[in-house]
Amino acid sequence: MHRRLSILIAITTAAMLAPARATAPEALTQPVFEMFRLAPGKSEAFIRSMAEWDKVNVAGGQPPTQLFLHAGGEGWDVLLYKPARPKPTPAQEAAMAAKIAELKLPTGALYFVSVREEMADHVHFEASGPTTAAQWVAELEGQRARRAAER
Repeated sequence: MHRRLSILIAITTAAMLAPARATAPEALTQPVFEMFRLAPGKSEAFIRSMAEWDKVNVAGGQPPTQLFLHAGGEGWDVLLYKPARPKPTPAQEAAMAAKIAELKLPTGALYFVSVREEMADHVHFEASGPTTAAQWVAELEGQRARRAAER
């Protein structure tokens, strides 16, 4: 129960702090949330590695990942929020690959093994939003009206 409440609070906080969208929603990736319970003694290494990966994002014209650190509750240490963003262009992907090579960051299976050494547990999920309850209800009613008109 406490874990679900922590996740809900973290999602709500991240969505409220997300920047406004300037791009058409269909051109954006979905917002991504990742919640970690880190292995004992690995917090600093994990956060330092996130700082290195943010250099990759920035090199590709992408915003850095928003990092939330545990301040209360239980069951998690770090929440990452990656807001909806435009999908990288081929040039941005090339810039990101060049930065990965420059920083000698692990990729593929090597990345998986290295990051798993720093965490005890991990939750990854995607969400639509940010939105408000009123916006969601209006969208629902609009979809129902369009469906009724099609019948």
